[in-house]
Amino acid sequence: MTGQHPEVSRLDDVATELLGEARGHESRRAARTLVGGPAQRATLIAMAEGAELAEHDSPVAATLQVVSGRVRLHTRDRRWVLDGGQLAAVPPERHGLSALTDAVVLLTVALR
Repeated sequence: MTGQHPEVSRLDDVATELLGEARGHESRRAARTLVGGPAQRATLIAMAEGAELAEHDSPVAATLQVVSGRVRLHTRDRRWVLDGGQLAAVPPERHGLSALTDAVVLLTVALR
């Protein structure tokens, strides 16, 4: 098939757009859900350097893929530094995320 699926997005293009939005937003973050449904969600999150997602509860299951930049994923007791191209399981406990550089991550979450 030569047609493009209506939900297909070029991550690089959306990442560039969202990072521009994040740099101009007070929270220094911007996000867009790329795929949603009753069982899963994939959200692209752009964070300008220094932006944080405060600690929050973990979903049933989730992965975090760093599209570009460098981030720190952390729990109360542990920390992981992730670079562009790396994929990690989100820990099944309260956690937060910090942008060590301008960064874009793809968060994929199981909703049940």
